[in-house]
Amino acid sequence: MFSSNTEQKPANLVAFAFLLIAFLTGIASSFQLPTLSLFLTQEIQVSPTMVGTFYAINAVIGIILSQVLARYSDRQNDRRKVIIFCSAVAILGYLLFAYSRNYYMLVLFGTTLLGFGSSSNPQSFALAREYAEKTKREAVMFTTIMRTQISLAWIVGPPLSFAIALNWGFDFMYLVAALAFLLCALITATLLPKIVRQPHVTTQTTVQAPRTHRKSVLYLFIALFLMWTCNSMYLINMPLYVIHELHLPESLGGTLMATAAGLEIPIMLIAGYLTQYYSKKRLMLIALVAGIGFYCGLFFAHVTWQLIALQLLNAIFIGIIATIGMVYFQDLMTKQMGAATTLFSNSAKSSWIIGGPLAGVLTQTWDYHSVFYLAVLLLILSVFCMWRVKSV
Repeated sequence: MFSSNTEQKPANLVAFAFLLIAFLTGIASSFQLPTLSLFLTQEIQVSPTMVGTFYAINAVIGIILSQVLARYSDRQNDRRKVIIFCSAVAILGYLLFAYSRNYYMLVLFGTTLLGFGSSSNPQSFALAREYAEKTKREAVMFTTIMRTQISLAWIVGPPLSFAIALNWGFDFMYLVAALAFLLCALITATLLPKIVRQPHVTTQTTVQAPRTHRKSVLYLFIALFLMWTCNSMYLINMPLYVIHELHLPESLGGTLMATAAGLEIPIMLIAGYLTQYYSKKRLMLIALVAGIGFYCGLFFAHVTWQLIALQLLNAIFIGIIATIGMVYFQDLMTKQMGAATTLFSNSAKSSWIIGGPLAGVLTQTWDYHSVFYLAVLLLILSVFCMWRVKSV
């Protein structure tokens, strides 16, 4: 069933398979996350508090399960089996969402199944990095091109998911997401190569290397967590800010997000190319400067064209950290690709645990601008953390 090595499939076909898996997992996540609050309020008819609780539980379970799987996968000789298992579990999760309307069933079992399923994405990136190194490809650029597929999926996915849900129902939308993971499992089994990793030797060098980078990994995780928290608060706050504070069209929120996602793709490719000339630490600091400029600019942007123009800074900010941040973890943890990629993924997932409550409390207590003040403060703290990370 599985190909046994990297030579049995044409290199271009394998590369295409990795890109298609990244796109399909991105499509599945872009179907669920933007529509989840609408699904919970309209289909299950729960309160806003229960919606927030669902998001928090979903994030916590996803983090725990993906971290457990990362430790397990780094000890296996065939990472493809982990990806196929995660895809199969995700299919069960989406089937549960399609046919169950019991809040407690979904919050207990649905989030667990999709928590396993979400791990297929970082696992596919870990396998891609191992494949790139095995075949002497340029690893950073290969990973960057894969990451652009997720941005492409997030341009297409949200409007498509709303169209399907509103016209054919949420059950049909979740079945389409399940189909995406079915295709991922089939592509993994038939097209992805097996990468045989060297067994870990318990020499002094092997033991000392992770200890040398432990503080850098910690500071990088904190920096990225703070950056993603700013982005989480922005995604939650912006549609309401546009409507209630600026009194602009309701559709503008979606336009701003689509514009940023579209601009991220060339920026990711440029950032991947620039790693040949600049350190990843410098590129991350450039992203932070762009992020601070973006959130400061939101204080002065009050009309449509100004908000759209600011999305260039937002795209530079997100485009760089979404690509270089992942590779940075991998370079600091060269013997633990699964754990490194999952740490990056969890820095984003964990931001939703506090991003939502913070945005809600600040807006209710003060105003929408208070969220932007906090974002600037968090990004300044991120700059301090990045200074403490080892340059690679």
